[in-house]
Amino acid sequence: MEYLKLIGIVIIILGFAFKFDTIAVVIISAVATALVAGISVPDLLTLLGKSFVENRVVSLFFLTLPMIGVIERHGLKQAAVNAIKKLKNLTPGRILNLYLLIREVACAFGITLSGQVQFVRPLISPMVQAAAGAREKLTPKQIDLIKARSAATDNFGNFYAQNLFVASGGVLLMASTMKSLGHAVEPTSIVLYSIPMAVITFIITAIYNIRFDRQFNVKRNKKQADDNC
Repeated sequence: MEYLKLIGIVIIILGFAFKFDTIAVVIISAVATALVAGISVPDLLTLLGKSFVENRVVSLFFLTLPMIGVIERHGLKQAAVNAIKKLKNLTPGRILNLYLLIREVACAFGITLSGQVQFVRPLISPMVQAAAGAREKLTPKQIDLIKARSAATDNFGNFYAQNLFVASGGVLLMASTMKSLGHAVEPTSIVLYSIPMAVITFIITAIYNIRFDRQFNVKRNKKQADDNC
């Protein structure tokens, strides 16, 4: 019967697999898990409200959205594009690898770069597009591919390096959870085991970004060959 408490995970997997509404899937999963675990609806609502109040700080990132809109309106995106166009040796893959390195190092020191909305969209993605489009005009498909690769690089750097800082929320949560279960785990141990994953992630993603450069080179060379013919 204990396995029934995992029904929430099954609901989330099926909901995402069939592309149902995300919020509805999460809410149904929470309600189903609570009912199976013997938690009444009033207690569930109390738990949700308490959790929201205790973690309301995570919603502060909404305050940065107007700021991003203002600086974009006043030319931040164009300034980044112009700066990249002046640097001839920078390729899309090199920019992404440099950003990945900065992302992981920043995580190791507990510095947050905000992520997709506040950093990747207004800065990194336009810079990569400028580097890729320095020699030829990009197609809509190529632009979408660059946006996806920029977002993926940010996700890789953030996800696999977020536990490199000994006082990060994830590290402290894992350490306290393990201790509550009777396992003496120190935050420093979690950080040490996270370092190899961050290094491996950087190597694999860097290789993938280099191959990303070659995709543009192959297409460019093929186009030049067709034009010569």
